[in-house]
Amino acid sequence: MRVNKSMLARSLHKLFTQIFAPKLQKLAVYQLGNPALREIAHPIADVGDREIQNLIEKMLVTLNESNGVGLAAPQIGRSLQLVIIASHPNQRYPHAPQMEATAMINPKIISHSVETEKAWEGCLSVPMIRGLVPRYREIEVEYCDRHGDQQNARLTDFVARIFQHEYDHLEGKVFLDRVETSLDLVTELEYQKLLKS
Repeated sequence: MRVNKSMLARSLHKLFTQIFAPKLQKLAVYQLGNPALREIAHPIADVGDREIQNLIEKMLVTLNESNGVGLAAPQIGRSLQLVIIASHPNQRYPHAPQMEATAMINPKIISHSVETEKAWEGCLSVPMIRGLVPRYREIEVEYCDRHGDQQNARLTDFVARIFQHEYDHLEGKVFLDRVETSLDLVTELEYQKLLKS
């Protein structure tokens, strides 16, 4: 029987982390107005560096405990090209597709559709506000995964939206910079009413 060494290494790493890793604490998410959110993030040179791997684990915990669908390193005060995407249905996005949390290092948008679509977005760094944001419906991206392997993916609809939102953080932008008019902004309370109507 053939054993895929890469998959075996990943499985062992995941098992080891679950058994032996100390309980990680949720990190503070920087809020709008913090200068760190406006910096251009730096590329990561060594994906295997223990500090980077530890940062990924902390971001996964923070994202999970915040019930978010995406998180970028600048949001926790690290000016590095690292994002986590973790689409799942929740109160804010009841129709979101389910996907495993994915760390994307040094991500790039290679191509995108001509077609765009406006949809509601929020942000852990901009609490209690939602905005209608135009985004490309389909994008092709490349990134390095946490194991050092180069990946290429075609993302569509909600997952493409999450990626573009998090990618903006790497360029010092927040979703408020993308709304076309202040009339496309609502409070979280009004957004919840819209969902129910």
